[in-house]
Amino acid sequence: MNMPNLKEAKIRGKSKVRIIKDAYKVKEELKNIGKDKKYFIKTYGCQMNEHDSENIKAILEDMSYKETEDMEKADIILLNTCAIRENAHNKVFGMIGRIKHLKEQKSHIIAGICGCMAQEEGIATELKNKYKHIDLVFGTHNFHTLPELIEKNQKEKERQIEVFSKEGDVLENIPVKRDSKYKAFVNIMLGCDKFCTYCIVPYTRGKQRSRKKEDILKEIEELIKKGYKEVTLLGQNVNAYGKDLEEDYNMANLLEEVAKTKIPRIRFVTSHPWDFTEEMIDKIAKYENIMPYIHLPLQSGSNRILKLMGRRYTKEEYLTLYHKLKEKIPSCAITTDIIVAFPGETEEDFKETLEVVDACKYDGAYTFIFSKREGTPASKMEESLKEEEKRERLHRLNEKINDYSNKANQKYKGKTVKVLLEKVSEKDPSMLSGYTETNKLVNVKSAKENLGKIVSVKITNIKTWSMDGEII
Repeated sequence: MNMPNLKEAKIRGKSKVRIIKDAYKVKEELKNIGKDKKYFIKTYGCQMNEHDSENIKAILEDMSYKETEDMEKADIILLNTCAIRENAHNKVFGMIGRIKHLKEQKSHIIAGICGCMAQEEGIATELKNKYKHIDLVFGTHNFHTLPELIEKNQKEKERQIEVFSKEGDVLENIPVKRDSKYKAFVNIMLGCDKFCTYCIVPYTRGKQRSRKKEDILKEIEELIKKGYKEVTLLGQNVNAYGKDLEEDYNMANLLEEVAKTKIPRIRFVTSHPWDFTEEMIDKIAKYENIMPYIHLPLQSGSNRILKLMGRRYTKEEYLTLYHKLKEKIPSCAITTDIIVAFPGETEEDFKETLEVVDACKYDGAYTFIFSKREGTPASKMEESLKEEEKRERLHRLNEKINDYSNKANQKYKGKTVKVLLEKVSEKDPSMLSGYTETNKLVNVKSAKENLGKIVSVKITNIKTWSMDGEII
């Protein structure tokens, strides 16, 4: 049994990152352990978690398990969790309760918790002591060992809790079962060294470590051969890509090389404003297949609060970056993240955030009330606002965000845009949906033969969260 340790998770040494290409292997005797059995996996959180789940699905299918979307039909249930906010925690514990009732009816079910929540010291201890019906607990560093954990659980009839707090390695050649045939996530780096005072991710994901460019480009070339039209380059802070590499190679260099593969669409998330260079902006402007969509987290418009958050930039520096993006990439759509009611935030601080929103007129935003994460510096800061005041500020912010989002969308009416069609509507099989270059959701009436194609669409109607259009 290995339990996470917050102090160990914070350590950042000078040891070289290990690139391990043979960490994953399924023993011969485990390749049919899941024959005639089904697995169910529920994913919470960011795109990195979604991509981890794609890896976990492939690992389970290497053991002959088949996927089911009905948890009640599953022989193994895994919750791949997120640690960013309390709301995500509550959803997971609600599911843990449902799993308990299910296991009372079907005792053979294997239930597991993995991902970022499992990496939290307090949560792992709670799972160990209070939730004895959870058979497997493993973290972000060792999901590739799932076959061995299942084997041990079955042979020893004991719970397997294996969570490691460490800086982390880069593991290559982990199988993947992609959720889409047209769009793919590609990890370019793992972990984070920013240590924003409110964020648990540097503790749950380990230190900042970049994949070798050769491995990234090889993965993308293979995706192109399989007919993929779009890749999203993933990292907790993609802009810091290459900072830990021995060679002089950065995110701007990588963007250019990926663009030269000629894959039709390239996106990347998530960006930290502090690492967003002018060279990056120039590459995005230069290549048509780098999509004009940037997610640029603000978090707060108050310099005082930004300093308390440990964000390493000022409001003025953020606005300078924003205007450079808009100047060099006029068609660029920009979205953001904003935290409301950070400890110590005054009404004046909040008004400064609203002023930045007025200046940027974002295409959209993910907005949240501050959520205390145990073990982070911000969790020890004193909060003075009542819940009602926090909710009122969030409401005021969302009203403004929604207004600007709607105005940004209205500009598309009557315009012709390129859309990658990727899904059939659940409500109407004659309708397909996909996203514009600027990441706007569009619905069109179309034959299924157009799935996976980038088509020209004239926008005919604007809704709150999507648009309707006609294929030209």
